[in-house]
Amino acid sequence: MIKAPFRRIVTGHDTNGRSVILEDGPPPRAARIGGELGPIFYEVWNTRETPARIDRASGEPPEEGIILAPPKNGTRIRVLDIPPEDDRLKHLSAEEARAHFAEVGAADAATHRDTNSRHPFMHRTETIDYGIVLEGEITLIMDEGETVVRAGDIVIQRGTNHGWANRSGKNCRIAFILIDGEFEPELAR
Repeated sequence: MIKAPFRRIVTGHDTNGRSVILEDGPPPRAARIGGELGPIFYEVWNTRETPARIDRASGEPPEEGIILAPPKNGTRIRVLDIPPEDDRLKHLSAEEARAHFAEVGAADAATHRDTNSRHPFMHRTETIDYGIVLEGEITLIMDEGETVVRAGDIVIQRGTNHGWANRSGKNCRIAFILIDGEFEPELAR
């Protein structure tokens, strides 16, 4: 079992409408995805509708396993620990990359097709994602160009094809807030 080294504190309301702390502990769902090459996903919370329902104490909507995208019309927050890359990743086939994304219910998000791909974990989702680097650094790879993102930097990912490469030699911890989106017709595949 993977233990998350951070707390998830969930608030709510008591029967008198006063604010209370409902939960205080590590996120209940964490898993390494993609074997030893893959990141550790810490699932923090999700919502299933917009606007999000605010009630007394319903808790997080239940989910089985780890799912890449947020629920339809919903949101998701997660933290990833992304280990440094090594040479094994350079030889990952398109089928292996697709299998990696299939582990999180998103095989169709994988865009790595051949040796011309900029990174084997290139992918695209129909979401707006806010990525906040908490520690370390990571390289954001786009179809055209790339940039190093460091602790404190924030990426606004707008449904674009992208990949993440940890070339730093150290772990990168990044928080993502994912919001369900919808492509304009000219951007849909």
